[in-house]
Amino acid sequence: MGNNLIEFNARNSKVSEEKLRDLEDRLRPEVQNMREATEKGYNDPRASINLPGDEETLKQVKKLVKGKRRLNPEYLVVAGIGGSNLGTIAVQEAVLGKLYNQKNPDTKILYAETTDSEHIGDILDIIESSLERGETVLLNGVSKSGGTTETISNFEIIAEKISEYKNKPEEYITVTSQKDSPFHKLAEEKNYSTLEIPEKIGGRYSVFSAVGLYPLGILGVDLDELLEGAKQARERCLNKDVLENPAARSAASIYLNQKQGRDIHDFFLYGKDLEMIGKWYRQLTGESLGKEQNREGKKVNAGITPIASVGSTDLHSMYQLYMGGPDDKLHTFVYTEENDRNIEVPENPEYSRLVEDIQGKPLNQIMDAIFEGVNNSLKNTARPFNVVKIRDRSEKSIGALLQFKMMEMMYLGYLMNVNPFNQPSVEDYKDETREILKESGRNG
Repeated sequence: MGNNLIEFNARNSKVSEEKLRDLEDRLRPEVQNMREATEKGYNDPRASINLPGDEETLKQVKKLVKGKRRLNPEYLVVAGIGGSNLGTIAVQEAVLGKLYNQKNPDTKILYAETTDSEHIGDILDIIESSLERGETVLLNGVSKSGGTTETISNFEIIAEKISEYKNKPEEYITVTSQKDSPFHKLAEEKNYSTLEIPEKIGGRYSVFSAVGLYPLGILGVDLDELLEGAKQARERCLNKDVLENPAARSAASIYLNQKQGRDIHDFFLYGKDLEMIGKWYRQLTGESLGKEQNREGKKVNAGITPIASVGSTDLHSMYQLYMGGPDDKLHTFVYTEENDRNIEVPENPEYSRLVEDIQGKPLNQIMDAIFEGVNNSLKNTARPFNVVKIRDRSEKSIGALLQFKMMEMMYLGYLMNVNPFNQPSVEDYKDETREILKESGRNG
């Protein structure tokens, strides 16, 4: 792997070097557009690639984090949905672990996403118990538009609960939104802390903005390392040589496989703590590529269907379909080279009657064998796959992985001739929801 945090391998993707070279001329203008975007601040749809170098925002976030951490919060509740929290959860679980809250950290985190009354009710029970003990609960509402139905509903409920127990509830509440949005204006009226989302940064590309940095900073994630990893990946993904540009090469592999009838892309992550990166990538793909019209306004109903798998769990639930079902999928495996924990199976000979050759072996070695076994079986059946190896699950490596995938999506949108930065169909459901709620108010 050398000095690189990530390594991309497309040797088994059923795409020849010749075909990749054929795409190089097509991709060259977009590589140039991406390089030019690095000089435009936040005035380009590709502006998210500049987030890792935004020192002013980082300074502002760190200052706010320092102030809020002085309150010794027992809980941080993030009220946000989709791009407003998936990136945060992805980084939190990858770096700190899926069982982070159970490891008795100084500050636990809860995510108030959808308007599921049972789930939100459980969150209210948890934080009320904390507030009754005199502990501190922080609330971070995240909505770029400032009008996301689920987010505002949950934010209002939780803010109300905090105000029942705290004389100055504004000290515990932060709003992250686009400047001058209705949410931002309300926050200023109520003296809540505010953080801004640049206008051209879409939610699914916002993890390195204040959207992700503030809650991750509260939890103690090293923001400098996270952004340094993203910076390093960005430089590699701006390379004009497609074969030396992992994001462009990955996009080309996915695109050419789709042209061969593989409309399903399986993002297969080896590691339970990486599962939410799969959910994050699922949104990134779905919203970026699933478009009714192409860039010229022609109806095309384009898209690649993203699915997320976890190794080795889903080898026991989905692999039969992947191997024996239709050849309509491209798999991208994500594997970690180094692991902090070394846990060995005990030396108990009687267990050899159940499974041979595992006694005394580290779990990492067993997972390596499973990973290689899957790769070999796919090769034997000529099913296409890519491999992404990350050095470890540190902030730097995870930052590099997410930046690589966001830039891959921009290149892929360019190849498919769709706009990877808008989501008009999502806005349709939001408009319909508002109309139904308005109608129910009239009839109530």
